[in-house]
Order: sequence, then structure tokens, then C-alpha cells
Amino acid sequence: MSLELDERQRAMLQEMGVRVWSPAPLSARTGELSPEPARQVKAAAAEAAAPGKPVVSERPAAPVGKTVQQTAAPVPTTAQPLPADIAAMDWDALRQAVASCQACGLCESRKNTVFGTGDTQARWLVVGEAPGENEDLQGEPFVGTAGQLLDNMLKAVGLRRDGTGEQGVYIANVLKCRPPANRNPQPDEVAQCEPYLRRQVELQQPQIILALGRFAAQSLLQTTVPDVARIPLGKLRGQVHSYQGVPVVVSYHPAYLLRTPQDKAKAWADLCLALDVMQRGEAASA
Repeated sequence: MSLELDERQRAMLQEMGVRVWSPAPLSARTGELSPEPARQVKAAAAEAAAPGKPVVSERPAAPVGKTVQQTAAPVPTTAQPLPADIAAMDWDALRQAVASCQACGLCESRKNTVFGTGDTQARWLVVGEAPGENEDLQGEPFVGTAGQLLDNMLKAVGLRRDGTGEQGVYIANVLKCRPPANRNPQPDEVAQCEPYLRRQVELQQPQIILALGRFAAQSLLQTTVPDVARIPLGKLRGQVHSYQGVPVVVSYHPAYLLRTPQDKAKAWADLCLALDVMQRGEAASA
């Protein structure tokens, strides 16, 4: 895909820490990349495909000096089953159901549920993993420095969560409540929250889903990618997957990118892939 960047988009990419290179010159005789850029491209591809590369969690790290215990979440003393009519709820009813949910132990420690934010009729849906401390306090997904980075990434391709850009975007999480100490989501918690996310997708009817982080990818792709829990995030990137018939592109969580800035260029490539899928879908329906 060829993506022409204007000055605004270049400024956004600079804010993300992504260097922008001009296209490598083509040989006048063969039309191939010049030798040095070609070697760089092959080296980058070999590094991405190298077996045994350690997988780094995309979730924000726990505070230094504190141990995150991977124990099962306590079942709330007033545990209640999920509403039976989630599949028929509108946006208001769904939001209220999430706000009063007591289906798992996370309701015991949350300050606020984090339902989602943005344009509910947008063609883009961004799905993160779980709320962190700031999200729990404010009741909104992707706030703080990770949220600022995500906003800059989206602005670079004309997307804004407040709907004032070229296109709107809706942002949600797999989990609607914060796991204590920002620990990883647990399978039973994901299973309890999945009907809420599925209904959000059904109501919004997006044309593209950008899944940010390993647990977001696993939750969305568990029925379409065999043994997805054992596949590193890097192996899920660069492809177009599907959730409920909607194309899904997998990328890194912004919190991970803040700790691993060298992978910001890969996240930009993922965003370009999602944009390309959108543009091809628009061309096909025109």
C-alpha cells in the first residue's frame, strides 16, 4: 500500500516517535529496490520471523517492589448471572447492564466500570485489553500517557475519538473492570465480559477492528484462530483476521510501545494495514 503523508500526519508520527523514511529509489533498469534498502528490509523481516524471540507482555507493568499474584479473582458474595437479554439490548441498556454487573470478582475492587467511548456509529473500532488505574478512576478507556499515544496514532490517519477528525472511532476494552494491580485478565473474567463486547460490535457494526495487545487478540480470535493463546502477538500481526464477520488487524498495546519504542514503527505498519483494509472495502462497495 502506498500512503501519502501530509505535514499534519508527519507531525503526529514524530510525536509517536516513529521515523518517516522516503520510499527507496527504484533501479531505472530493473524497477527493484536499491541494494542497501533491500538488505535492510530482508534483515527486518528475518528478525521478525526469528524463532524463540521472547514475548513481552503488553500490559502495564506492576509497580516496582510489588508482586502481582496470578490467583483467581474472588467470586463476589453477591454474584449474579449475566442478563439473559444482552443480545437484544440497545446502547443505553447495555451500558446500564455493564455498570451494574456483578458476574465476577472484579466488581468487588472496581471504582468505575469502563464501558467505552467515541462514536458508536464509527466505521473503526479499537479494542484494548482491560482498564488500568487511570481508566478505573475516570471510567474511560485509554487515558494517561498510553491514551495520549493512542490518540496520536489515530490522529495520524485522520481518526479522533471525539468525532472531530476526518473519521470517528469507537474505543472499548475486552474487560469492563480493572484487574487488581493491573494483573493480566483471567479466562473466566474474559468469558464473562465477552457477551458485552460482542453486543457492542453488533450495535456498532464497524468495518474494521484494531485489536491492541495479546489478550484483546486472543479474545477476538479464539473462535477463528486455532490455539491462539499459544501464538505470540508478533505472529498474529501483518494478517487480516475476522471477528463476527468484521476484519481484524492485530497490533501492540500503547503501554507496551511506551516501554518498547523500537516497535512503534511496527505499530504504524499495522495501522496502515488497517487503513488499507478500510480503503479496499470502500472501493469494493462503491
